[in-house]
Amino acid sequence: MGKIQYGEGHEGENLFHQLSSYCLRPLPPASVEATVSRGGRIVSIIRPALYVVATPIGNLGDMSQRAREVLAAVDRVAAEDTRHSGRLLSHFGIATPLMSLHEHNEAQRTETILARLAAGEAVALISDAGTPLISDPGFVLVRAVRAAGFAVLAVPGPSALVAALSIAGLPTDRFVFEGFLPAKAGARRTRLEAVAREPRTLVFYESPRRVADTLAVMIDVFGTEREAVLARELTKQHESVTSGDLAVLRAAWLGDAEAQRGEVVLVVAGAPDERGAELDAESRRVLDVLRKALPVKQAAALAAQITGAKKNALYQYALKVARDE
Repeated sequence: MGKIQYGEGHEGENLFHQLSSYCLRPLPPASVEATVSRGGRIVSIIRPALYVVATPIGNLGDMSQRAREVLAAVDRVAAEDTRHSGRLLSHFGIATPLMSLHEHNEAQRTETILARLAAGEAVALISDAGTPLISDPGFVLVRAVRAAGFAVLAVPGPSALVAALSIAGLPTDRFVFEGFLPAKAGARRTRLEAVAREPRTLVFYESPRRVADTLAVMIDVFGTEREAVLARELTKQHESVTSGDLAVLRAAWLGDAEAQRGEVVLVVAGAPDERGAELDAESRRVLDVLRKALPVKQAAALAAQITGAKKNALYQYALKVARDE
């Protein structure tokens, strides 16, 4: 679930400029072929095509039959970590050759895969765990393959994002996925402030090393009582799911050193539609004066001392006004 930035810099630009050479070439006709997979089954597979294949996030029993068949039938599997994925394929008796595709070589590997597709091959893309492209590499590849006119096919399956949402008990009809928050404290706070008034359910991935700090900032920005769920090591032996307000989650995390490891998904309730209703006109007036001279956090704290209004309500109101200006 690594956070990757794509499409920036000369490497990404050069790649998309080179796509024209593939778009101008006559493409090999796509065909559905009955292939004998390395497991002995007859599998219908399209060539040329890129298959985006989801793999387990922890429990190997979640590997679908179709995923196993496709991975065994394609000509090549592009994987984030070939050693890790090699063990996964070996577990299922799949001997398809692997090639690496990760943050540092995606542009180069995209050219290689485009050439293989142009030669009529079928290629599968997998990540270390879960669904490719969801906070994992693959965006550059999929975009380039589609732009070149080749088929891109999904083999859906496990996803930590969907798994956490499905068990959180928070609204799922509308949600915002923020992926991994920035590692630097200032950038992390800025990102959280940007979604502080978002009414939809929020979903974040986080490193266990930063969970305590992130929850502390969330308490400061969202308020102590915002409902949330912390899902850790989903589908694995030591899976745990903690629910409550943000303060409860942070206390539980700090109180259990053994639990402070593994992949973490934070699901946070959306903001209530307050719009400063709980603030009287005088509190808003004082805050409006102070925020012109002070940072938002300091202005809210001082306004709370002067007026007796709730600091978090003042802070949230100030953020909203700043965004609307």
